[in-house]
Amino acid sequence: MEIRHAVDRLMHVSGPAGKLPGLGARFGTYELLTAFYKDGREDNHVNYSEAMLAGITAGAVEAFVCTPFELLKLRSQVGSAIPMKATNPANVVQESFPLLSKLLPGHVPDMRVWNGSVSLLSNLSPKHPDMMGALKQHPWMLTGSGKPPLPSDVQVPSRVIALEGWGALWRGLRPGVARDCVFSGMFFSCWQFIHTAMLTWQSVNMNPEPRNLEEAGPVPPLASSLAAGFSGVVAAAASHTFDTAKSRSQCTVIPKYIAMERRFLKWRAPGMWIERVTGTSPADRNVLFRGIGLRMARSGIASFVLVGSYYLAVDQLL
Repeated sequence: MEIRHAVDRLMHVSGPAGKLPGLGARFGTYELLTAFYKDGREDNHVNYSEAMLAGITAGAVEAFVCTPFELLKLRSQVGSAIPMKATNPANVVQESFPLLSKLLPGHVPDMRVWNGSVSLLSNLSPKHPDMMGALKQHPWMLTGSGKPPLPSDVQVPSRVIALEGWGALWRGLRPGVARDCVFSGMFFSCWQFIHTAMLTWQSVNMNPEPRNLEEAGPVPPLASSLAAGFSGVVAAAASHTFDTAKSRSQCTVIPKYIAMERRFLKWRAPGMWIERVTGTSPADRNVLFRGIGLRMARSGIASFVLVGSYYLAVDQLL
């Protein structure tokens, strides 16, 4: 594959459609809250705690906006990494099982399992007028696996809604809120701390000494971009476990009938209270830190480029 084709495929699978609204929601909410904090102050200074609270709120808003886009993006990436085997069921099978192509793409019924189920149920006194026809509406009985489709099979919005319901678009919202709140809180508070330290360092050698940090002058764009990159690395390291938990949650296909059974049975998620609150599965404890180095590098470079390009655009356009 050439570089151009690889870039086109990457943009097709994980394009900016879901990331740009998230970035806008994060920085827009943060600027709105910090403007409220600075209202009436002489020096327009924001404390570290205020920056962290504003970042936590901005992260929650970003998680709610981006979760549906991230679910579709993640499942598309899984589908592009796992080659799908093209199977063409016979016309008789498609006519006998009309919901097969809609709910189980790429799966072929196991007639041996189906005949075994029919023979077991034939000894019962059926009260349903068409029991066999009703059983054909449940494709999982036909495959013999008892498992729902893979996430690579359910990556189109229409299939996600038809199989898992509208609520599936916000699957992984709890670990997503935890991830984005921790990330944004750590990012903005750390960035504010470094920004204040650089202004304080500039004001030491100034004569006369400035009355407040606002008079110490602006921070150089390169220094501010480096501070943002370092803050992104720290924030990514602090929130990586929740990012892994969210990805694992969104790669799990839970059909509507299983979710309904869990509600009826008042099923309680396993794990400690912190795992239940954040939506982390106890089975994922050994893989929560996997890929932390790559995410730290990505977040640091992205934060550096984002802030640097912002200052460059302001310098050129304003």
